[in-house]
Amino acid sequence: MPAAKSANGLVTRTDWQAVNWRRANRVVNNLRRRIFKAAQAGDLKRVRSLQKLMLRSQSNTIISVRRVTQVNAGKHTPGVDKLVVKTPAARGHLVDHIESYQPWRALPVRRVYIPKNNGKQRPLGIPTVIDRCLQARVKNALEPEWEARFEGCSYGFRPGRGCHDAIGKIYLLARPNMRQKWVVDADIKGAFDNIDHDFLLRQVGQFPSRALVRQWLKAGVLEDGVLHDTPAGTPQGGVISPLLLNIALHGMEDALGVRYNKKGKNVGKRALVRYADDFVVFCESQEDAVEVKDRALPTWLAERGLCLSAEKTRVVHLTEGFDFLGFNVRHYKAPETSRTGFKLLIRPSKKSVARKRKELRDLWLGLRGHKVEAVLKKLNPVIRGWANYFRTVVSSKTFTDLDTWMFRRELRYAKHTHPKKSWAWRRARYWGPLNKEHPRDNWTFGDKRTGRFLLKFKWHTIVRHPLVRARASPDDPSLRDYWWERERVNARHLCAADLRLAKSQTWCCPYCRMSLFNGEEIQRHHRRPREQGGSDAPSNRELVHLFCHQQRHRTRPERAPLLDS
Repeated sequence: MPAAKSANGLVTRTDWQAVNWRRANRVVNNLRRRIFKAAQAGDLKRVRSLQKLMLRSQSNTIISVRRVTQVNAGKHTPGVDKLVVKTPAARGHLVDHIESYQPWRALPVRRVYIPKNNGKQRPLGIPTVIDRCLQARVKNALEPEWEARFEGCSYGFRPGRGCHDAIGKIYLLARPNMRQKWVVDADIKGAFDNIDHDFLLRQVGQFPSRALVRQWLKAGVLEDGVLHDTPAGTPQGGVISPLLLNIALHGMEDALGVRYNKKGKNVGKRALVRYADDFVVFCESQEDAVEVKDRALPTWLAERGLCLSAEKTRVVHLTEGFDFLGFNVRHYKAPETSRTGFKLLIRPSKKSVARKRKELRDLWLGLRGHKVEAVLKKLNPVIRGWANYFRTVVSSKTFTDLDTWMFRRELRYAKHTHPKKSWAWRRARYWGPLNKEHPRDNWTFGDKRTGRFLLKFKWHTIVRHPLVRARASPDDPSLRDYWWERERVNARHLCAADLRLAKSQTWCCPYCRMSLFNGEEIQRHHRRPREQGGSDAPSNRELVHLFCHQQRHRTRPERAPLLDS
């Protein structure tokens, strides 16, 4: 990993296959915690000094390149320079390039459009790979400072937080015994595209890479070969853009007068739950909710160059219900089982179910004529992902209804594939007790020759998601044990054998020592390869990250060419 230096620059290049990931992760995580602790203590001078150290750290560069070119979903999406980085040698080149050049001029972002759920198009701005790596470096320096400031009601695009935490907070606020039963279901119109640059830069303050942030904001957009200026907004597709949006929207609780006591319990007349630019405000009366919608929020947002979406923002009572992040939150009458006469149910929204049915229908139609193995390979990840997302709420009936609907699609597939065969023949061919964990289910669809089967939604039992602490952050050094325990929540996606392995490894990858559940793909590694006589016994297996697995099994390290001295 280290590169020897001379008066003319780097002599040897970074060997990506020889990177000490354990050391790199330790350096970056320790620096993030030190920045957080200094920001928490209000020592701004020390914060800036540590941020400069983070920006100069080669470990930060290496971690950022790995995040952008190997982990992120857009790793194969090029920017305006049409450059993508796919090989270990190219990643080593990129690390050395980022470490060696000065200064840098940000390139424009490439405009692409993706479909939205309402049928419209969402504009994305894709920066170049180099800019994305630089943004990841800057984010590691800027994010811990703001993690020490961010409000506890913010759950979107923050480390250690997600959609299920936002829904868990809504559950606590929307219970029938709470006072705040009127809700402002709000959405900011084009939040990423309309953030005021001057306000955002004032919020960032004297951050060491403030000039780089300004460059990314002003870089422009290239669409159909025409360069357009960007007087406002931050490109939705940039690595640092979600953090900048959270910085711009910081302070909403104070503007709405949300108050907490020393125990962290809400004691004011209003409460807020925000996920990026989608948020809900709980109020005690309809008049107060209208006041929030028509006066308090528009005035506060106008300073940031933002406004509410008129078509998506409304005031509702909890008995009417509202949709948030794909879930429906509503009070139902229950005079016989509840003291208040109502009960709170959070379910998958009708729109979410309808979209999933349409997606599955399209997949079934596209798989006509394909072998059953292709059907299982295509549908199982879709079923698993959707069920895992909604298994934290009241979803049993929804799952059962979807399984019934899927059974009808299975019947159509079997009949279309074998139109001249009898029903008894088709049943014997495709259905049976294939899932050993559910041996009594004789109607499991699959391939009896291989034993593989189609998952059912109802097999994903309901598992409650533990709500994250109010303002807890993974960068807080005093909460390291808390976050280690909390990461075990993700272990529910593992099978029983893998779960035992994860416990024996203390939930870490044995090579990089990062958490197994850091977002990277997990694979099984045989300590002694099977071609050398290694067995499949648990004592010979371990769970590792995909890229650690690749590095472990490399046969010939791919090296970048040396520079001329």
